Amino acid sequence: MVLPHPLPLVPVPVSAVAREARMPITATTRVLGSSPAVALLIEAIESRTGLRLSPVETAPADIELIIDAESSAPEGYTLEIGDRAVIVGADEAGVFYGVQTLLQLLRQDDDGWSLLGADIADSPRFARRGVMLDVARHFFGVDDVKRFIDSTSALKFNHLHLHLSDDQGWRVHIDSWPRLTELSSATSANGDPGGFYTKDDYREIVAYAAARHMIVIPEIDLPGHTHAIGVAYPELVEAPVLNDNLVADSERLGQPLPVAGETYLGWGVGHSSVRIHEERTYDFVRDVVRELAEMTPGPYIHIGGDESLGTPQADFDLFAERATAIVVEAGKTPVAWHEMGSAANIAEGTVGQYWGKTTPEGTHAEEAEHFVARGGALIMSAANVTYLDMKYSEDFPLGLTWAAIIDVRSAYEWEPTAVLDVPDTAILGVEAPLWSETTRTLSEVEQLVFPRAAAQAEIAWSPKEGPERAWESFRVRVGSLAPLWKAEGVDFHPASEIPWSAR
Repeated sequence: MVLPHPLPLVPVPVSAVAREARMPITATTRVLGSSPAVALLIEAIESRTGLRLSPVETAPADIELIIDAESSAPEGYTLEIGDRAVIVGADEAGVFYGVQTLLQLLRQDDDGWSLLGADIADSPRFARRGVMLDVARHFFGVDDVKRFIDSTSALKFNHLHLHLSDDQGWRVHIDSWPRLTELSSATSANGDPGGFYTKDDYREIVAYAAARHMIVIPEIDLPGHTHAIGVAYPELVEAPVLNDNLVADSERLGQPLPVAGETYLGWGVGHSSVRIHEERTYDFVRDVVRELAEMTPGPYIHIGGDESLGTPQADFDLFAERATAIVVEAGKTPVAWHEMGSAANIAEGTVGQYWGKTTPEGTHAEEAEHFVARGGALIMSAANVTYLDMKYSEDFPLGLTWAAIIDVRSAYEWEPTAVLDVPDTAILGVEAPLWSETTRTLSEVEQLVFPRAAAQAEIAWSPKEGPERAWESFRVRVGSLAPLWKAEGVDFHPASEIPWSAR
């Protein structure tokens, strides 16, 4: 017998039917499969239930993980839970995502732990489903980043964008320019403690992400957002350009204005630029890109390009052309914020990241669409719906409001292909950024990220249309994640819009 009610899953699968019976989970439950996801499954269930499942090398088994390339689209899977549970993934990623779905179906009642019965077939809508963590404004160490990877990969995100440099600090060691971490990493916004990743730290993050099927995209923001570079190497950076908005915001927030050669403790933007006509600047860019590329097996290097308000357009165009070419020469695909689309000769195939609003303002749409004209594609990060650092409400203690106040429903109800006049095939997917001006701890990050990241995960993974692909269904399903998030120590915000489950 099957039941018509929806299964409590986020993101909602392509197809899911509930069965009446539950499958018991006990200390004698056996798990079969050669996938690394077997160990992750056993560890996750033990962490939540205290029960240590037994891996076995031959049948019979109660839970089996199988790879069959013909079973689904890439990253897809099927999951059947009856007398036993069977996950069949099209690849290792598919098996991993099937495990994440299975974990969402784990429940405790008076009879103990069990899995909700189900028949599920699932695969992603978009190939690129990303989150961004800004470690430049405030620094987060390796263990924090791993925890962030665990909680977001569980929602089937498969890209982690690390914002590694900004006016406030430089966060990854570069052998050829060692003063970057010696002189420009000690502090964060508001004078809070800083930090940086050694090369071994960075490689550890990349490997940990890869084991959870996440590609790391490192970003070095250029040619603006570069004040920290000038603290270490003054010859590379122009004197600060103090625009009216920067001065007004600094006064309103009680923050200092930037001073050449001194650590910047505010979070105003638009005042810094590398020296675009100095050849040594391109030696710097080439060295940094080369060393990052050597440590980054993923295909992308993000080179920023946003808010270069003090850089003349002709200079910006020259820099964009040369910097994107340097990334291509290093064997990687350049990624840039949409403003870099204002440059006519960005490298062909450069990927643009659109952070304008769902109703584009000014030249934002034209700039974004130029990436497609140059043979590239787009990542959608519309700031008024995807920016995880915006406040949930006017009085929420964390976050900012410049893009919008974004409650959970606002985060959920938007369509990535409806924003710009480009073919749907030009949209690689969605990325939800977390900027860290107001977040000093990972707990504060999590309060801003969850549950809104779950909304972006569903937009990126699930079919555009379907009976459960709607706000009233989503709010109930995301509420069902509360026991799982609590068990994993995720400090989510209990938004009043959501009916949170107790168990």
